[in-house]
Amino acid sequence: MLLLASDTSGKHGSIALARCEGDNCDVIEVVALAGGTFSAQLVPQIAALLRKHGFGKQDIGGFAVASGPGSFTGLRVGLAAIKGLAEVLNKPIATVSLLEAVTMAGCARGRVIAALDAGRSEAYLGEYEVEASEARLIAERLVSLAELPSAGATLVTPDLSVAEAARTKGIKVEEVARPDSAAIARLGWQRIAAGVTVSPQELDANYIRRSDAEIFAKPATSL
Repeated sequence: MLLLASDTSGKHGSIALARCEGDNCDVIEVVALAGGTFSAQLVPQIAALLRKHGFGKQDIGGFAVASGPGSFTGLRVGLAAIKGLAEVLNKPIATVSLLEAVTMAGCARGRVIAALDAGRSEAYLGEYEVEASEARLIAERLVSLAELPSAGATLVTPDLSVAEAARTKGIKVEEVARPDSAAIARLGWQRIAAGVTVSPQELDANYIRRSDAEIFAKPATSL
């Protein structure tokens, strides 16, 4: 299967094209996307990537997409593009939490906590039980850096601010590179191969944090 993966959850993003079959998912190429211009870049870059390798959109057999947490705008743009393509082509979509991708980028096994800088002195946390090449989600939540859990697990993160805050609390830390769409492709393929997919109508972002509009919305007044 030719798999198209995208990650627009952060300040910068990427798309990847991969050839996947059985237990193998070989990434053909990863293309970086500059932050702030995902809406203008994403579809043209997908078309250019397919054309460069001699494919058309009809050759795509499935999609993998980072569903969050991360930038509200970036995630909406990325998911809308994948939703549109999958609907037109009638192909399966696999959603991947970026926190799971962070977890699997590390070497820690057993109870693992993935953490991403959420700004505002906060962090997105994903708690997983990791065995071999699989991670079972226990819980995801938003916490302040002062509330990072300090016992019983290795904390895996690509963000220096989170790593430093964790170390000041005596937490065991493993720093990793931030996963890109190649990691999303490989994890997404595992889901597609297992039949764990969503329809375009079911595709949704995993923000964890509420948007500012929701936080600061004034309650409706009764008449």
